[in-house]
Amino acid sequence: MPLPPVIHEDDTVIAFDKPSGLLVAPDRWDKARENLMDLVHDRMGRQVANIHRIDAGTSGVLLCAKDKPALDFLTGQFQSKTVRKLYLALVVVLPLERVMKVVEPVRAPDGGLPGEFTVDLALGEDTGRPGRMRVFRKHGGKASQTEFRVLERFGRHALLECRPITGRTHQIRVHLAAAGAPVLNDPFYGDPEEVLLLSSLKRRYKGRDEEKPLIGRLALHASELTFLHPATQSEVTVRAPMPRDFEVALKYLRKFS
Repeated sequence: MPLPPVIHEDDTVIAFDKPSGLLVAPDRWDKARENLMDLVHDRMGRQVANIHRIDAGTSGVLLCAKDKPALDFLTGQFQSKTVRKLYLALVVVLPLERVMKVVEPVRAPDGGLPGEFTVDLALGEDTGRPGRMRVFRKHGGKASQTEFRVLERFGRHALLECRPITGRTHQIRVHLAAAGAPVLNDPFYGDPEEVLLLSSLKRRYKGRDEEKPLIGRLALHASELTFLHPATQSEVTVRAPMPRDFEVALKYLRKFS
C-alpha cells in the first residue's frame, strides 16, 4: 500500500491525510494488520515517529516528527493541551426514547441539538467490553471535555464541528453518543439501525435492489491541527480536505433533506 497523501512536510515534521480504515500503529491484538507507521518506517526510516493517534475509522490529519528534538517539542504541546484540534462529524440525532441514558441527552427546546454545546464527562475503559470506553458519572475515569458547534442541520442528521479539549480514546464518539447524537456508522457507540441511504432521502427513489449507503464508514474526519512548529516556534495549521464520501453524503443531504 502506498503512503497516504502528504499535506505538509518540511525538515522536521510531516503530516499525512490518513484514510478511514487504516490503523496508525500496530494493532494490540492483530500485529499483522497493516498500519500507517509501518508504512512510514519502511519508506522513511524508523526515526520518524507519530506525535498522536486517531482511530482507524477516522480520516484526516496525522502529524509525525522527523527527529527526536521535534518529537519532544511536539509531544510536550499535546501533553499541555495547547494543540488545537478540529474534527468534522456527521451525526444522527436520535429520538429520546432510543438514547442510552447514561446521562441526560443534550437537547434544545425544539428537541434538536443546540447551536453550540459542551460535553464534560469523565471517560475510562469499559472493562466489560474490551477496546471500548464509557462514561463515569461519579468515581473513576479521567476528566474529558469536548466543545461542539452545529454547522448544518438536515432533519435528523447534522454536521458538527468538534473541538476536543482533552485527548482521551474515542472521546468525541463517546461524548456524542452520550449527547444523544452518535457519529453516523459508529460500530461501538452508534445505532446500527441508522444507515444513510439515498432512498431514505429522495422521494420515488428508483435505484438498485442492493443499495449502498451514501457514506459507509465512521463519519468522523480530523480536519485541522494547529501547533507551534519545533524549528520556527511559529503557529502552523495543517488541514486535511473533506473526503469524497463526506462530500457525496452532504451533497444529497443538502439536496433532499
